[in-house]
Amino acid sequence: MESSRRRFIKMAGIAALGLSAPPAVIKAVAAAPEHGPQYTLKLGEHALTARQWAMVIDTRRLKTVQEMEPLIEACHKTHNVPHFTEKNHEIKWIWETHFHNAFPDSVSDYMSEEVEHRPYLVLCNHCQNPACVRACPTKATFKRASDGVVLMDMHRCIGCRFCMAACPYGARSFNYRDPRAGLDDKKINREFPTRMKGVVEKCNFCVERLAVGQMPACVEASKGALVFGDLTDPDSEVRHVLRENFTIRRKPSLGTEPCVYYIV
Repeated sequence: MESSRRRFIKMAGIAALGLSAPPAVIKAVAAAPEHGPQYTLKLGEHALTARQWAMVIDTRRLKTVQEMEPLIEACHKTHNVPHFTEKNHEIKWIWETHFHNAFPDSVSDYMSEEVEHRPYLVLCNHCQNPACVRACPTKATFKRASDGVVLMDMHRCIGCRFCMAACPYGARSFNYRDPRAGLDDKKINREFPTRMKGVVEKCNFCVERLAVGQMPACVEASKGALVFGDLTDPDSEVRHVLRENFTIRRKPSLGTEPCVYYIV
């Protein structure tokens, strides 16, 4: 008990330093390069690049949990996301939820019952104005300037969970347990790192796949239900889909500018 108390005080002290220390101290303690160590990726000859990656999810093609399971499985297998039966220890990069949780700003008294009761696929929104990045005292979470992807540097994460409190989408998970205990050794993807206990993790828009010219795992598994591309390119498939369809975003009134759109 005393050991746990000392660890808590130590973590709280480090977090407080990050929030209240003078700029010079913050720079010394928490300075991070534009790209965290995990994501200083060497781009392959066929690397996919963008100024702002974005995703469009066609919910009309994903009306059941069974239709979403291959997408979730592809993501979690690719990134060694652990599986724990205890709800409090659950780690999620992409998952399904109900309309009222996904789009509380869009609920009305007389909406379509089919739309209201359809499950919705949710993930990190890779916001253009991410609250999580501002809340992190060590810059463990950062927005990559080159393509707008919001990333995690596990080596800088001190487990304060301020980013989780700041994220209005519940898109981050905390490793209360050693995540490796929730993995099957025979099914671990050796090309992607596993994590440690006490750090936060989330969707990374598959930057490691983009670096070698591959689409995100969930997009590849969706058979066209998910569209991924450069939001700033008027000729991209994402922009074409947005022009042709009515879309909504999660909690747009908060000003985070989420980059995941939903066709309903």
